[in-house]
Amino acid sequence: QVQLVESGGGLVQAGGSLRLSCIGSGRTFSSYAMGWFRQAPGKEREFVVAIWSRDSTTYADSVKGRFTISRDNAKNTMYLQMNSLKPEDTAVYYCAASSAGGNLRMIQPYDSWGQGTQVTVSS
Repeated sequence: QVQLVESGGGLVQAGGSLRLSCIGSGRTFSSYAMGWFRQAPGKEREFVVAIWSRDSTTYADSVKGRFTISRDNAKNTMYLQMNSLKPEDTAVYYCAASSAGGNLRMIQPYDSWGQGTQVTVSS
């Protein structure tokens, strides 16, 4: 298990940028695969992006080219840089960690979740 806390959400105008952070506890942080999901009101939680322990990544088509995931294992921190934001990016964003890996586009592989941080993009 790892405990996760997200931060960095806020209100931004369309076309603007935000950077989200996810801080994890534990000395085994570097061995976890990590991901970001988001959930808008009345909608299912959806995959955004994931990063494996050796830094390979996979992105949802909707954010590819605009969002960038990274991690700093020395700081037990994962980041999501979000550029060219659109109103449809508005959602609560959740950080998640997976000890076993697998298909990180799905909910099942993740063991731990953060509390979420709100991102609102105005038109």
